[in-house]
Amino acid sequence: MFTGFPEAALDFYEDLEADNSRAFWTAHLDVYESSVRKPMKELADALSEEFGDPKVFRPHRDVRFSKDKSPYKTYQDMFFPLGPALGWYLRVAAPGVTVGAGFYDALPDKLRALREVIAGPRGTELEALVAALLERGFTVGGETVATVPRGYDATHPRIELLRHKSFYLSRSYGFEPVIHTPQLLDAVRRDWQDCRPLVEWLAEIL
Repeated sequence: MFTGFPEAALDFYEDLEADNSRAFWTAHLDVYESSVRKPMKELADALSEEFGDPKVFRPHRDVRFSKDKSPYKTYQDMFFPLGPALGWYLRVAAPGVTVGAGFYDALPDKLRALREVIAGPRGTELEALVAALLERGFTVGGETVATVPRGYDATHPRIELLRHKSFYLSRSYGFEPVIHTPQLLDAVRRDWQDCRPLVEWLAEIL
């Protein structure tokens, strides 16, 4: 049964940010297993019937092509995919718990197709979905191009949506007491249900 993420989970990542070493990880592996991975797995199991098969990501960073050689991620993510790189996610880190939904990557042809839809009449559907989630306390995130996507006018009414290379809406629970309780399960389920129309809209195109 999921009972929440203990304060030790947040403390663990705060300490890991200060000492991202194998020595620290080995010495505190039991804290990671009991305070982070175990409740994350319990939460994933509780949500799987409604949202599908989850992926709880491994804690090790891929440092092969990175200048930053610190071995461990300073957060723990889980992701429920509806399509490639598209679905619902939850993150636990030193700043607390964040939930959201959207896509974090798209092939160039898929991104072009999405922009064509956003620029056309159906783009107002996405605007309405985003507006509804903003009213519920979500915020827009994702990587964007620095200027204007090629082939589009800077004065387009949905230019801010067109600039996105990845796109998601998220809600941060931070250090709210609910993250340490079983009620976080209901909160995440409600948030993801609210995001389902957005995820399904994006899935239709991506």
